[in-house]
Amino acid sequence: MKKTILYIALAVIIGLGAGWLIFGNGSDDAANKDMSDMSDHDHSGESADQMWTCSMHPQIMQPEAGDCPICGMDLIPAETGAEGLAANEIKMTENAMALANIQTTIVGNAETSDDDGVVSLSGKIAANEENNTVQSSYFKGRIEQLNVNYEGQQVNRGQLLATIYAPDLVAAQQELITAASLKASQPALYKAVRNKLKNWKLSDTQINDIEESGAVRENFPIYATVSGTVSEVMAVQGDYVNQGEPIVKLSNLNSVWAEFDAYENQIAQFNVGQKINITTNAYPNKEFEGTISFIDPILNNTTRTVTVRATLQNRDDLFKPGMFVTGKVIGTTQTMENTLTVPASAVLWTGERSLVYVKTNPNEPVFEMQEVTLGNRSGETYQVSAGLNNGDEIVTNGTFTVDAAAQLQGKKSMMNQQMMQDESAMMDDMKMSFSNGFSSAFNEALPSYLKMKDALVASEASQVSDFAKATSEKLKAIATTNLGTMEKQHLNKSIEMLDAIANNDILENQRAHFVILNENIVPIAINIENSTNYYVQKCPMANNNKGAVWLSTEEEIRNPYYGDAMLTCGEVKQVIE
Repeated sequence: MKKTILYIALAVIIGLGAGWLIFGNGSDDAANKDMSDMSDHDHSGESADQMWTCSMHPQIMQPEAGDCPICGMDLIPAETGAEGLAANEIKMTENAMALANIQTTIVGNAETSDDDGVVSLSGKIAANEENNTVQSSYFKGRIEQLNVNYEGQQVNRGQLLATIYAPDLVAAQQELITAASLKASQPALYKAVRNKLKNWKLSDTQINDIEESGAVRENFPIYATVSGTVSEVMAVQGDYVNQGEPIVKLSNLNSVWAEFDAYENQIAQFNVGQKINITTNAYPNKEFEGTISFIDPILNNTTRTVTVRATLQNRDDLFKPGMFVTGKVIGTTQTMENTLTVPASAVLWTGERSLVYVKTNPNEPVFEMQEVTLGNRSGETYQVSAGLNNGDEIVTNGTFTVDAAAQLQGKKSMMNQQMMQDESAMMDDMKMSFSNGFSSAFNEALPSYLKMKDALVASEASQVSDFAKATSEKLKAIATTNLGTMEKQHLNKSIEMLDAIANNDILENQRAHFVILNENIVPIAINIENSTNYYVQKCPMANNNKGAVWLSTEEEIRNPYYGDAMLTCGEVKQVIE
């Protein structure tokens, strides 16, 4: 019995010892492991590097949480891929880079090449205006027959152009017949009558025939004085024409002009008398040599170009007016040794500015748009006088793809930059004229408009309708005022939108009409004499992210398009004094 108890006690002790070895030590290890993992998971580094952005305005990047400075929405943690990017930088994936075949080149000093100093120009063939002739009627009358009917018709010198019935010429013939019978006694009168007919371009043979036959002709021919190609028919059969009135315009295409557009910064490269090599798509394997005969002294303010003209012989009729041509000229100034050059494929041209995309991070595909100032074009490269530094890496293939990516990400790009400029200039460009009486009456309608705007801020649809109706009634009272076409269109459209708002009790629809209302009523407010200061404010997110404006007497933003949802989204675009 004692041995049995002893065995049982030993078994319990051994079991407890084994349990401790198996479970107790493992628990400690697990606990220690959990504590170790907790100590290793340090949030300090994460919070220190975390950037915050706005879901509606991804260009906003701040190191701390808070409100968006544009719309007032709460900032959210930025994605890891967006960390460290500047406001207008974009980052592309390696896969996107490969699919779009985006290639970059490091900018360096110009190197000597076969195209060094050669300036390429684009232009068109034009008729040589020095060889243009207008064939006119020499006397007043009616065109009985017109033998020239279409542009491009070939006319030879001495060819019959038209036959004209001329009452004055009938009377002059009768005078000649009478003077011929008196030429012995009154030779001066006879000579004067003959000279009168000669001034009407009648030949001596025609005059002698009239004198000898004693018969008066009613219809007289007009003959071409030069050969050429009809460039414009300026009359039709049956027209009554005055003396000297043009009938047809002729162009002699034995020589033509090649007119090229040269940019402002290229003007110094050209001189009259320079040789220019010309090619055209019609004859791609032929090169024609011309000489610069004229450089326009007046710069085109729209295109910022001048016309460089070369005269070409065209006796074989190879060149047709309107044909596109390319010219290459060896410039008078050589490429400077320290001039930076970029491939032409790298440059985006907006019409006023030249842009390239610079790779800002040498180890990652991060790009930013950069404005540059271009010099001369030599072959397929541009000289860059400002905007880039030696060693900068720029996109040379796939530039439009990078720009499209920037646009989609809401960053500064060629397209949205131009749109923003157009929008900001739109209101100021609408120059309208209003009388003092109209200005006074319009000012009386604006308080109702402002109450309607405040009702939209408060999202009170019924009040919006009431104030819209009141504003409309006041504007209708001055709609009968004498206004110009543009002024009347803006006023009538404003009334139309106010009536639409007044007859609609759905807030979203009212706000949609409010967008169009402001596109018409704000330009009027800008152009009248105002009794108080107004702020033109804009929400970039309204109108499907196209932006929309409104008027306010307070500088503080109170957004009528979103109300409490985004009360402070917007900015002041203009102050109307």
